[in-house]
Amino acid sequence: MHGKGSVEDWLSGLGAPAADRDYKPGHARMLDLLSGMPLHRPALRIRIAGTNGKGSTAHMLAAGLSAAGLKVALYTSPHIHRFNERIRVAGELVTDAELLRLLPPVVERAMQIGASYFEVATAIALQCFSDARVDVEILEAGVGARLDATTAVPAEMALLTPVALDHQAWLGDALKDIAFEKAHVFAGCRWCLSAPQSAEVRQVVDAMAPSVVYAMQPAGLKLAMQGAHQQTNAALVLAALSALQSGGVLGNAQRVTEDMRRAVAGVQVPGRLQEIRVAAQSFLLDAAHNRHAVDALMPTLSGMPGFDAVFVFTREDRDLSDSLPLLRGLTRRLISGRPDARADASYASVREAMEKETGRPDGRYLVLGSFITVAAAADWLQQRD
Repeated sequence: MHGKGSVEDWLSGLGAPAADRDYKPGHARMLDLLSGMPLHRPALRIRIAGTNGKGSTAHMLAAGLSAAGLKVALYTSPHIHRFNERIRVAGELVTDAELLRLLPPVVERAMQIGASYFEVATAIALQCFSDARVDVEILEAGVGARLDATTAVPAEMALLTPVALDHQAWLGDALKDIAFEKAHVFAGCRWCLSAPQSAEVRQVVDAMAPSVVYAMQPAGLKLAMQGAHQQTNAALVLAALSALQSGGVLGNAQRVTEDMRRAVAGVQVPGRLQEIRVAAQSFLLDAAHNRHAVDALMPTLSGMPGFDAVFVFTREDRDLSDSLPLLRGLTRRLISGRPDARADASYASVREAMEKETGRPDGRYLVLGSFITVAAAADWLQQRD
């Protein structure tokens, strides 16, 4: 586990935003970790996989289910500032004290079997949710679905957000191969729902999950989050809520109630076209890290006034070079970089570039590239505010 030699070393590395790059496919280690944990299974467990939109969809779904009166647990990744952001119960982040209680025995076993950071995080989340006796668990997949840690446990419902090329080193270079990996999110589930997909992806999904229902119409809600693509995420969530209502899980109402719709519409997730203002300057931050994500943003960005500068910083295992021609049309200044593999160097690269380009008292700026990029920008802006 990234060279950590003790539980204390591992705990000290929890905050590292790049720590879960040591992805290891397969369920054997995860099942080994869980075998010694007395887990209470909730009444409803929901998995979410896809290429982009998983986090926003997960948060919207949690809000809708909470508005229905359920005690909801949410597991997402990666975090922006603190590891605690990954694990939430009834809207509250897991506390440091709870992490310190839960982690040591899991980490000790993890070091014996070579489990990954993400596998440990997932096990801790499941134990935390079990202890809290939640009604619903929502688990966002890390990489793919077939061999992801989140699919090592059974679920009743699965949601698939739009699928595109990403994580090719693990999932394959062909879109059909990636779709195959991600469509395994539906395995064993009673309810299977998907966002609209390309014909190539849909062919794979239909073959693997014949009962899948596609949420084809935009949600039509006035969302707190910017971006036309969020209507697709919200529509998937509303379809999921409607399916649960029809199945008697949320009562016998035939349509999603206004309280649930209002809760879904009001969700705001950091790092998704998040606007931060400092005096007369406006900064728009988004963790878009692949071409599919940038394409989803472009209809919204193209309708905005031009940016004085656009910053694109991707981590060393990602590439947005194919998106730079699109982004050049939004600005007079496009600053791109490939930060060092080390997180601290990545942070420094982003901050240095932003400080150099934003010396004027006003201006509009766009920051893209990854959660590391968003975190670096947000931290720097907070220091200036």
